[in-house]
Amino acid sequence: MTRTLSVDLRQRVVAAIDGGLSCRQAAERFGVSAASAIARSAGAVASKKLATSFLNARAVTATQRIEAHAQLILDAVTAKPDITLAELRELLRRRGISAGIAPLWCFFQRRKITLKKRQRTPPSKGVAI
Repeated sequence: MTRTLSVDLRQRVVAAIDGGLSCRQAAERFGVSAASAIARSAGAVASKKLATSFLNARAVTATQRIEAHAQLILDAVTAKPDITLAELRELLRRRGISAGIAPLWCFFQRRKITLKKRQRTPPSKGVAI
């Protein structure tokens, strides 16, 4: 995962650019990416929030929407134990509920429910393994 640069390093990169180095030269000198040095050249020393916090917030919201329909999902699993996540998603879509595979996965993971497909055919008894 990406880490933010320390404030001290960001200040040194900005100072080097203000001192006459190009953004790319400053980036090479301090061992940071050129894009990072270019962003700092605009004077933005403070770090921005990482995109993961936005993605996690979206996942939490989607998971909360799924939780509102927990009984429907659990009833569908009881009726058809080998139902797939895609089939559950389609069932919810038909009911007007927008759901992704990832929130459904998290729903079952929180409840420690594993959905295992049964084997289609029994193993052959005539072949040695």
